[in-house]
Amino acid sequence: MNWADAGFILFGDVKVLWTDLVGNVAALATVVLAIRKSIWTWPVQLTGSVLLLIASVGAGLTGNALKQVMFGALAVYGWWKWARGTAGGQALAVRPATSYERLWLVAAMLAGTAVVGVLFFVFKLSWGVHTPGPKGYLLVAADAYIFVGSAVATWAQGRALVDFWIVWVAVDLVGVPLAFSSGLVVSGAVYGIFFVLVLAGFANWLKEYRSRAVLVPKEAV
Repeated sequence: MNWADAGFILFGDVKVLWTDLVGNVAALATVVLAIRKSIWTWPVQLTGSVLLLIASVGAGLTGNALKQVMFGALAVYGWWKWARGTAGGQALAVRPATSYERLWLVAAMLAGTAVVGVLFFVFKLSWGVHTPGPKGYLLVAADAYIFVGSAVATWAQGRALVDFWIVWVAVDLVGVPLAFSSGLVVSGAVYGIFFVLVLAGFANWLKEYRSRAVLVPKEAV
């Protein structure tokens, strides 16, 4: 057994991979750091993505593995954007998306899920293709939805849009049951914790934006 398959047994018969566990701890830390708007959000996300990529490949979840590659690339983008936004020691300025940006986010979610779903099905990149009947189609669609939703949310996070938290809520509502059904119990549990942290993050960022919106006019007088 190589290090990528190393893990321990939980509850007598459930194997937990170290790559899955440590990767998800890093993913949780990423959310906590994002709430605090720390630049460390991105290097930690990059590390977690590498570990979860290894766990996903080992579990045969090609679609999830591709999602981790995408996360790694977007972590680099987000790192660059936040570094520019905090240049000179200034605090990262968060804001709600404009109506146009929200329309783009929704359109990207819908169109992206349709396109990626077809690609996942045709090239057998989702574990759902091995399940026959309507259930298999739904699993492929859910896999594609999580992939696209994760990309959209992380892109919006890189642009410091408050709305990225809402996109994550939508992703988590599908991600929790899908992770458990795939056998990645740690990922499933972490998705549930994500849901709570995401709600807290949304409230925190929105409160900060509203506070700044009230203070800025006073400072300008």
